Amino acid sequence: MTDTAFPAQQQTPPGLTGEMTPEPDHGEQSYVGHGRLDGQVALITGGDSGIGRAVAIAYAREGADVAFTHLPEEQPDADATSELVSAAGRRVLAMPLDLRTSDACDEAVRRTVDELGGLDVLVNNAGYQMARDHAVDDLSDDRIDRTFKTNLYALMWLVRAAAPHLRKRPGCIVNNASIQAFEPSETLLDYAATKAAINNLTVNLAASLGGDGVRVNAVAPGPIWTPLQPATQEPEKVEQFGTDTPLGRAGQPAEVAPAFVFLASPADASYVSGTVLGVTGGKPVF
Repeated sequence: MTDTAFPAQQQTPPGLTGEMTPEPDHGEQSYVGHGRLDGQVALITGGDSGIGRAVAIAYAREGADVAFTHLPEEQPDADATSELVSAAGRRVLAMPLDLRTSDACDEAVRRTVDELGGLDVLVNNAGYQMARDHAVDDLSDDRIDRTFKTNLYALMWLVRAAAPHLRKRPGCIVNNASIQAFEPSETLLDYAATKAAINNLTVNLAASLGGDGVRVNAVAPGPIWTPLQPATQEPEKVEQFGTDTPLGRAGQPAEVAPAFVFLASPADASYVSGTVLGVTGGKPVF
């Protein structure tokens, strides 16, 4: 292990997997399913790459059909994820949608239910950050609007649309929080605020939906090697990405996906709701 995590690199947001050096490990060769989600239907936002792709692979190999959203400019990654889900023998529905409107969120849920026959698991994974212009003076209205609508508004719109369907199963919700909710970085002022809000929403939604049997939890990843990093960090930050964790390295998406599987499993996590599960390389989430 050297003191440099990755070669210096930079992409135009939102970034693509094929342009990363090295490419992330999503569990393509390593994840083995055990039927934990047999017969279920999952909707994963931002499922084309990074943690979303790793969760899509894991869910499919656990027996779930998978719908996922992605931005239109992420089509190459979306095609790769679709192929991996299909290779696991499961149905896949890829939807090019920008979730910054309630109409797009409603469409994602509606199409999932109509085309895959229901909804058991909602994974609110899609997120936006930008760490290149980080002084509070540089926080433009457009950046604040994009961060909050992608990370927070979309989550609430999706939950609102999905709740009637989740109550029928009953199903569950897994939100993607972040170590930034607990150790906020000044370069991610707006992003960290949304992740803290997601933790609060997770606990509150668990209380609100618990009477209907719907479980709500969150995963809080630490530094994970995804296209978001070279697309939003300065090159010198990428070189040191993850080296400040107790384990001394960044994590791979494949190392986060099992937490999403556990929280979605109706057998393994039947009495788990309102919790935040950290996958942080040793950074505290309490």
